[in-house]
Amino acid sequence: MTNSGDMTNSTVHLEDALVTGGTKRGRSSRTAGFWAVAASMSVLTAFSTAPSALYGIYRRQDHLSSITVTIVYAVFAAGIVTSLLLVGHLSDWYGRRTLLIPALLTGLLAAVIFANSTSLPALFIGRVLTGLALGAATATATAYLTDLAAGPNGVPTRRAQITSTVANVGGLAVGPLAAGLLATYVPSFPRLIYVILAVLLALALAATWAAPEVRPLPRPRPRYRPQRLALPGAARTQFGAALTGDFLVFSVYGVFAGLASAFLSGALHRSSPVLAGLTVFIAFGVGALTQIITRSWPLRRLLAVGIPVLLLGLGVIVTAAWLQPPSLTFFLIGAALVGVGTGSIFRSALTVVITTAPPNDRAAALALFFVVGYLGLSLPVVGAGIALQYVTFKVILLAFAVVVAVGILIASPLLLRSLVDRKDN
Repeated sequence: MTNSGDMTNSTVHLEDALVTGGTKRGRSSRTAGFWAVAASMSVLTAFSTAPSALYGIYRRQDHLSSITVTIVYAVFAAGIVTSLLLVGHLSDWYGRRTLLIPALLTGLLAAVIFANSTSLPALFIGRVLTGLALGAATATATAYLTDLAAGPNGVPTRRAQITSTVANVGGLAVGPLAAGLLATYVPSFPRLIYVILAVLLALALAATWAAPEVRPLPRPRPRYRPQRLALPGAARTQFGAALTGDFLVFSVYGVFAGLASAFLSGALHRSSPVLAGLTVFIAFGVGALTQIITRSWPLRRLLAVGIPVLLLGLGVIVTAAWLQPPSLTFFLIGAALVGVGTGSIFRSALTVVITTAPPNDRAAALALFFVVGYLGLSLPVVGAGIALQYVTFKVILLAFAVVVAVGILIASPLLLRSLVDRKDN
């Protein structure tokens, strides 16, 4: 006769087998789930940067000042960081799919709000919701992709690392360009981009709903606590190096996402939303392309190329701003060079975190990684937006480039040293 304890243990083992081996009834395969999660992350990140190409239109329509636009950007960033700190790590305890679905639902709600109105109150509410959605999804989706593509014994694969970085950076690139093109060529319906993104988010939600959960959950589940901003006990030096590169790369991303349109419409007198979107697309898109082309490169080689190219790109961008008259051609060339450098450093830093974090704490480690990154994305842009009230854009750009260059030069030995003992160095 079987006692209740044996029955309970059998149930637990059966549930774990269903989670880790194959798919439950109604669930897609691991491969289908992998691409569903990658597509979901790409759509959500595209949605998060789509307004970057449209802020000039919003300024003219609603007579918004640059400081107001900066505040809108700040509440978006605050939503990301808050969400990462409060829920970004919880998929380690409750499941990747369990966290990703509410994040996509929140993003869908924000898209519906924007599809109906882009007034200032709608911008504030929609951007806060977008930030909350992105913060909850970014670490969760990255950890989910790593789980779904894991090799024997749960070892992270290169496919997961490349797909994670391309899904993040590629989505950031596509959003502004698509928004700018639609706003220019379908001016009668300037909110069309949000309708399209709402449909894509709904499809992503359905695909993610069918994705399998492939890792066993802890029993009993840990007591809730916010994400701790502390380096993991193991591989502290590697994590510290990765977080340093992470902060600097996202700072550069933030300048393009938040301030490129201000430079184009101000110094260059080019207010085209297509051009604003194209500038962001070049910086982010080249970064994503770099990660695909160099997928077989050792990380040390990738960093050795990426760091000097980033410094060169920053120099070209500063030159473009200080020339008389300012040069659009130089600015776009600089954006491409910056894309190569930031894409290289981002992939290297993210790979260090994915491969050194324990599987049961992977989402927590990634949440910390993205908290640091999105602080880098937001703080310099908000500071620059305030500084624009007092100094010119070219002065701000010069100061920013100097700070980032010095930070990269200081961090470079640490970043390279962190890869010395790795198999793919």
